[in-house]
Amino acid sequence: MCSSRKRQVYVCGLVVALAVCTSGCANRAPQDQATSSAASTSAPASAPVRSGGLWRDPGKIGSLNLFYGPGGKEHQPSGKFTFVKEDKEGTSPKFDVVDDRGVHWKAKLGEETKSETAATRLMWAAGYFTDEDYYLSELRVEKMPKLHRGGQFVSKGGVLHGVRLERKVIGQKKAGNWSWFKNPYVGTKELDGLKIMMALMNNWDLKEVNNAIYDQEGGKPRYVISDLGATFGRTGNPLVRSKDNLRDYRRTKFIQKVKPEQVDFFLSSRPFFLTAIDVPNYVTRTKMQDVAKHIPRTHAKWLGQLLGQLSTEQIRDCFRAGGYSPREAAGYAKVVQGRIKDLNRR
Repeated sequence: MCSSRKRQVYVCGLVVALAVCTSGCANRAPQDQATSSAASTSAPASAPVRSGGLWRDPGKIGSLNLFYGPGGKEHQPSGKFTFVKEDKEGTSPKFDVVDDRGVHWKAKLGEETKSETAATRLMWAAGYFTDEDYYLSELRVEKMPKLHRGGQFVSKGGVLHGVRLERKVIGQKKAGNWSWFKNPYVGTKELDGLKIMMALMNNWDLKEVNNAIYDQEGGKPRYVISDLGATFGRTGNPLVRSKDNLRDYRRTKFIQKVKPEQVDFFLSSRPFFLTAIDVPNYVTRTKMQDVAKHIPRTHAKWLGQLLGQLSTEQIRDCFRAGGYSPREAAGYAKVVQGRIKDLNRR
């Protein structure tokens, strides 16, 4: 009897969810089609635009120091830090601090601190613009108040445990966000390479709010992934996805399907079907799965050849910089290297 009632509730929930989703998707169809059309014509593959605002030539990749990353040793945090204000946006505890040299930093606490630090280094090695992130296992902050979120990572005396510091760049201002499907770089190997990087690192949080356009003094706008915390775990719906989880990362697929001219990479983000009552979120998350689909094989090979220049030690340094143990760093690096080999076999 109980089993029958549960089954009835389940079926009713499914019918309602599908009905709402179908209605919502139907109402959005013209807009989605217009967006898709605009994206396909903004920069066709036959005439790609210059990619200077998205990617730069990393030079001799084998000589890059991936322990210190894009900010280098000279920008690593040091000295005394003082609390400025708390940032209540997003899902991770964050707040601003300033050091005794007047440099401002964004501090993040929680489960994304290690994975994001490692991800920025791998992105930088591939030639993509990224934030200057550093991980500290412990940091003391003066005038540290009680936080609305993340208090469990703060002990007496304002001592933070497991913190990622993002250096604020002078002269850089956020001008807005950009879409994976409509931007100046659609059709370029550099944008396709960035999409592959998301699949390679299992980044399941590809919302536009995480894609920042930064204005630079005296330079062209930069297109950056400004939040890389949801990486190195398992992609999927909220019931199964994870981040900073070596076991899950090892067990996931990278390449989903190989076609004569294209490659589909595995990137799952569709929510659990009963959550389809939230139509906008369901549609957005489902569409994210297309980011890593229909990638030209030549573009996949291009990225593979770039990343193939990295040594084992360099890749391990990405994870050591994120506070992972030598054993963990070796485990993550092994998966990354396996995926790079997969790219070079395409």
